[in-house]
Amino acid sequence: MNIPFTPRLRLAVLSSVLVLASTLVSIAATTLAADSPRSVLALDDDWRFHRSEAPEAVLGSFDDSTWRRVDVPHDYVVEETFTEKNPEPRAGAPVRQDWFWYHAFLPTHPAVYRKTFTLPANAAGKRLWLEFDGVFSNSFYWVNGKLVGSEYSGYTRSRFDITAAAKPGSENIITVQVDPRWDGWWYEGGGIYRHVRLVMVEPVHIAQDGIFVAPQLADPGDGVHADAKIVVNTDVANTDSATITATVLSEILDAEGRIVAMASSPREVSAGASVKTTQNISLVKATLWSKTNPYLYRLRSTISVSGKIVDQVVTSFGVRHVRFDAQRGFFLNGKPLKLQGVNIHQDHAGVGVGMPDRLFTWRLERLKEVGCNAIRMSHNPVTPFLLDECDRLGFLVIAENRHLGDGYVDQTPKEAKAVEHRDLASLVLRDRNHPSIILWSLCNEQWIQGTPESAVMIKAMSQRVRELDPTRPITAAMNGGFDSPTGMGSALDIIGINYNPWVYDDVHKLFPNAPIIASEIASEIGTRGIYATEKWETYYGDRERGYVSAYSITAGPAGQTVEKAWPPVAARDNIAGGFVWAGFDYKGEPRPFGWPVINCHYGFMDICGFPKDSYYYYKSWWTDEPVLHLFPHWNWFGKEGREISVWVHSNCDEVELFLNGVSQGKQTVTPLQHLEWKVRYAPGELVAKGIRKGTSIESKRETTGAPAAIRLIADRSNLAADNADLAVVTVEVIDAQGRVVPVANNKITFTLTGPAKLIGVGNGDPSCHEPDKADSRSAFNGLAQAIVQTTRTGGDIGLKAESPDLKAMSIVIKSR
Repeated sequence: MNIPFTPRLRLAVLSSVLVLASTLVSIAATTLAADSPRSVLALDDDWRFHRSEAPEAVLGSFDDSTWRRVDVPHDYVVEETFTEKNPEPRAGAPVRQDWFWYHAFLPTHPAVYRKTFTLPANAAGKRLWLEFDGVFSNSFYWVNGKLVGSEYSGYTRSRFDITAAAKPGSENIITVQVDPRWDGWWYEGGGIYRHVRLVMVEPVHIAQDGIFVAPQLADPGDGVHADAKIVVNTDVANTDSATITATVLSEILDAEGRIVAMASSPREVSAGASVKTTQNISLVKATLWSKTNPYLYRLRSTISVSGKIVDQVVTSFGVRHVRFDAQRGFFLNGKPLKLQGVNIHQDHAGVGVGMPDRLFTWRLERLKEVGCNAIRMSHNPVTPFLLDECDRLGFLVIAENRHLGDGYVDQTPKEAKAVEHRDLASLVLRDRNHPSIILWSLCNEQWIQGTPESAVMIKAMSQRVRELDPTRPITAAMNGGFDSPTGMGSALDIIGINYNPWVYDDVHKLFPNAPIIASEIASEIGTRGIYATEKWETYYGDRERGYVSAYSITAGPAGQTVEKAWPPVAARDNIAGGFVWAGFDYKGEPRPFGWPVINCHYGFMDICGFPKDSYYYYKSWWTDEPVLHLFPHWNWFGKEGREISVWVHSNCDEVELFLNGVSQGKQTVTPLQHLEWKVRYAPGELVAKGIRKGTSIESKRETTGAPAAIRLIADRSNLAADNADLAVVTVEVIDAQGRVVPVANNKITFTLTGPAKLIGVGNGDPSCHEPDKADSRSAFNGLAQAIVQTTRTGGDIGLKAESPDLKAMSIVIKSR
């Protein structure tokens, strides 16, 4: 089977698959053929938005001309003003009394979106589906004044058949009402924050989520190429009034677009019914998908009736062999691999949860640089584009369900019954073709996790998952109940342990045949660029400003610092890997202080994606490249002669520290630990010189001058004029010698010219109450960020940044 894991294998083995009148053919490479008769109309642009309840807006005659024009993805809650007191105490009360604290002190309100569009006349006679990838939350949908459906979840894809409500060849109106006041575990925003589309198909078509590609490898061979059997399941639906005979043609294309294998099967489909066709296709010496070579094939599925193509869908997939072993950990394509993972949420500075696709890619690139190879999608289904990018970039993914059972509460009671599993089924059906996904996670940190009732729920949910995808093992993240032989752990294929590294060995003894992952580790708390050089008011740090020292000395209530969290995972072969909480800071959960803090401190990058010092700890031990990171900064005016703790994160063999040319001593690096010197402060140059395998590397910190100028650095200078592409612009406050001033907090004002939008700003300050949607932002410890997005018009985009007493800077970004 595709994903064996030992020794506790509970999945049904696909020992044989029925091939229904299939012809399997090995053929020479050819090129791609005709376009699909299926039409997909993107509906992201030009919505009208109103922040309030407006029940009359469902009427076709309603005038929305005064409403604000927005494009989606859109998060309207991030546009609100931070406030210490919840202006509507009812909001969040059913969820938890401290909901407003968790939700970043941003008020939430109901809102309405409307979109008017013309449906092509050729849509007549076709089936029409309206798809929303994510709307937060408690949403209702009307088309031309007719209620077509609702969706409570803010993460489950909403899909509605609007054939009866739509007007082909005429103007159509979509109305969406959202109300995010009654949900939220952390900051989760509000609005139509993912993509929207209209799908048009012929009466005979591939059913919704009707393609399942399940590669099977008996032997991964050399880990690069192996013979594979590609099991293709295709559901064909017939909404016509007569029985038809359809031909299902499945063609496998390599990365160059050449057809390398195919199968064809005729099937009779009764009126109003659907039929599944299973085909086995041999793929000789398939190129295996891996983290270093994430090779993707495409399956082109074509449905024909009487020789005429009526539907065609292209599905990306990868061929790989995944195995979890209770004694030896995780194996990818037959080779051991420690999962060096992170947990992430889905908001970013400036845009909240309404993240454009390119911003997801940018964040993944930052994770790739630190050596991360795995991501736990905490704690909900994510936007499909993020999984597409994980496939493309070679990340391994734990895809996670939102709730235990069917209830929309953060803690499921023991007496709850898990029956429908609607959201869980939606997650699996939508995402089961992604090679990046190696595990389905059913829930996170349920208080009943040590009870037999939780095991009953897990078994019922697991059964549903295996009906839809029998190729992947199942886990859940537990933060207690580990010592219960009849609790949740007894029903899992792979046990997920959040924090509690001291229970790793005990859990292994209790369940010796169960592989283990450390599904959450660390929860270290730190603020970028803030250092405790002397005793503060509390152990945590600066209570008044809401800052915590960036030295790795503080963790959340359940967590550990990085040097206590990662080593227990690294030292145990039976632990498949660890997932750091968190990769990035996110809005909400403002521990340890609450107000004035409005986002967490848990990330090893801040909410802008600027690295904190702990980032370099992980990079030291997650990559093979030489790392020598020296901190803190060396601008300690007024503290001359005082002792400063100087730290180094490094994978060098030894490091020597110099202050103004005078050695402060040489130290040998102990793996997975930092180096530390006590140095009396004197302005000048602090230099660390390391030796790694005979090669010298150096890192330095200099006492800078006063802020003198602004420097802008765009991550890309050439963009697509598609109303979606963007540039992430780093804003640096520098001195006269071009060095970033690490204590600068100057207010920066932006002026944008040309065909573009400034969609958000940020600085990584967890206590900054400046608006995310603005044309200005204060720097925080020398840095800020501006996000510039294109329109559908090409041309030169100019961005100018200026501040009193600083030399301004302008850059040009091209949009084509």
